[in-house]
Amino acid sequence: MATAASLIRAYPAFLIRKQMIKTFARLSLVILLSYWLPAQAQPSHEVFLQLDASKTTAEITLVGNMHTVEGSFQSKRGTIHYDPASGAASGEIVFDATTGKTGNGSRDKKMHKDVIESARFPEIVFHPDHADGTLARSGDSTLQVHGMFSIHGAEHEVTIPVQMNIQNNAWTASASFTVPYAKWGMKNPTVLFLRVSDDVTVKLHAAGTLTW
Repeated sequence: MATAASLIRAYPAFLIRKQMIKTFARLSLVILLSYWLPAQAQPSHEVFLQLDASKTTAEITLVGNMHTVEGSFQSKRGTIHYDPASGAASGEIVFDATTGKTGNGSRDKKMHKDVIESARFPEIVFHPDHADGTLARSGDSTLQVHGMFSIHGAEHEVTIPVQMNIQNNAWTASASFTVPYAKWGMKNPTVLFLRVSDDVTVKLHAAGTLTW
């Protein structure tokens, strides 16, 4: 019976070398693909979004038993860094708490003095730290943005659904979420028979420029 050693001696050397070259080539291709494919599927570049404060507002709606109060706050500044590959985000969107208006002078005075205390806490800030979803390079996208919402001197963890649209180097975004202001330590402005909800609905409209 032929031994393994005798079979190897009988096999032509050039065929052995040819088989080894094929095996090495296949192994090299597998290694290269294992690095190249994830890089293609998950681009590592970061997106930088600059907020245009003049085009960014936060509209509020407070429902009452006899009336519904609507108002708005103006943005001060904002920048966001976002990594599409990992979902990591950083930066801030800042609103000027002192600009809050509802169309009624006495009601606004009470809001600033007794509810949000804007003289003590002049800024309302959102710090994003993560976003789930796929950000399209052009057109519409929906992201679930997680972060910390700072108001009235305290931070609160929130996740906000954001609809975005990108055209060239410009972006717009809209979002709607609820702020349980009474639960977060602010005073409910209910007076006698005029009762209002403990929650306020916030609708954000933002715009700006971006670079990839």
